[in-house]
Amino acid sequence: MPYELKGRNVLITGGSRGLGALICDKFAKEGCNIVINYVSSSAAAEEIAKSIEGEYGVKAFAVQAGWTRFSPIPDLHATTASDWDTCYAVNVKAQNYLLRTALPTFNANPEGGSLIMTSSIAGMAVSGSSLPYCVTKAAQLQLMRVFAASQGPKVRCNAVCPGLLLTEWGQKYPEATIKFMEERAYLKKVTDLEDCAQSFIDTVRNSSMTGQKIVVDSGLSQV
Repeated sequence: MPYELKGRNVLITGGSRGLGALICDKFAKEGCNIVINYVSSSAAAEEIAKSIEGEYGVKAFAVQAGWTRFSPIPDLHATTASDWDTCYAVNVKAQNYLLRTALPTFNANPEGGSLIMTSSIAGMAVSGSSLPYCVTKAAQLQLMRVFAASQGPKVRCNAVCPGLLLTEWGQKYPEATIKFMEERAYLKKVTDLEDCAQSFIDTVRNSSMTGQKIVVDSGLSQV
């Protein structure tokens, strides 16, 4: 039976811009109360919260949290210890802390709860914005599988793996790189933001799915 969304409380990390902002809007349309977790864009997060409350009549809050720094993967000297520590903290450790905090609520809910990680096809292949990002996204996918296996039946855990999204971050890639990825993808285009955001709604509604990678990448990872 599909998981009913109206009246649910949803925490969205990195929700102030790009994909996260679209996900906030989609869950609000479903009647969910929203908590927007941001890294540094406090003004943008507060603006989205006000917009959601005004348009959909649900509760919305902004609280502070994805991180990466662009560097060439082959260059082992391009990243610092801090880059590695920050990527691991955000992409792996934070997921553990989030679920640990949410677990009492999920277990108390007769229908349980859902944790959806925003991962990346970088965790499935040698790609992405940096070596620490690629490696920690792979670790994140393994953590997702461990959570699904160990925390059911009350907790469903899945990961959405987008391809190239032309968000503020994605647009930092050189134009030639973006063109190359468009041509390489089976559908000859970058990943559509709306399609990717919708996959979060579809995933949380599916009460029979856990431990899965939901790849939304225009076929880029299949090459």
